[in-house]
Amino acid sequence: MSSTLADEIRDRLGDLSPAERKVARVLLAGYPASVFETVATIAERASVSAPTVLRCASRLGYRGFPDLQAALRAELDARTASPVTLYETSGARDGTASGRADGSEGAAPGSTVVLRAVEKTFRELTTHEFHEAVALMSDPRRRIHLVGGRFTHLLAQYLGLHLMQLRQYVSFLPDGHVERVSALTQLGRKDVVVLFDYRRYEEDKTAVAELVRERGGKVVVFTDPWLSPATAHADVVLTSQVTSDSPYDSLTPTLALIEALIGSVLDRLGADAHEHMKAGEDTARRLGLL
Repeated sequence: MSSTLADEIRDRLGDLSPAERKVARVLLAGYPASVFETVATIAERASVSAPTVLRCASRLGYRGFPDLQAALRAELDARTASPVTLYETSGARDGTASGRADGSEGAAPGSTVVLRAVEKTFRELTTHEFHEAVALMSDPRRRIHLVGGRFTHLLAQYLGLHLMQLRQYVSFLPDGHVERVSALTQLGRKDVVVLFDYRRYEEDKTAVAELVRERGGKVVVFTDPWLSPATAHADVVLTSQVTSDSPYDSLTPTLALIEALIGSVLDRLGADAHEHMKAGEDTARRLGLL
């Protein structure tokens, strides 16, 4: 899935008539719940006629309003998909997931799918969002805190460990309840929390993002095309594709995005990062770690 229904509606706003744009804005304002309202209710909220709502759905490329609602149901199903459900629907059980009906193995199963996902991630990357993330992570006055999920904590550690080599004030949100509560309670305007949240989304990530914003801090969210609920409280959202040739989402595109981010942070910090790296290596040598 390359985009959400909301993305499609935004992209097509220029193709709609003024009355149809009113309908589109009502749909976007309460998305996704608004899409499941009745045609009459949406028409009333948009101050247009019911036929205008139907024409809007048609102009967006759907056969009718029920067809548009069905597209959103499919999107919501995708957002909550698990490896089990993806396995059951992908053809993995009969060996056809990789496109080989006989179940035989290719030279590099899934490599083309992942390469396309990486390329698509960078092609659809919003330049402004990327540069804003770099600016936040390069600001020496800010404290950076990272947190991930079931699998994505590995990505949070990968990014965090690199940032630690480039600058001061980088840490991971503690796993322990008491320690995490203490860390979050102390956050302020100088803090940036970088969190990773991919389907199936974790409620605590949204709560963390909300707390950070309430305390005046900044939030950077790495997520998939369906968007973690935490993005509602984010200052920066970096999305990456997760398409793979197995029931498991691929995090390779996210890793590639992280490495691009690390390179840009290093460039922005320049000589300061170089000095920090040298000081770190000197300390490591004195400790016998290198």
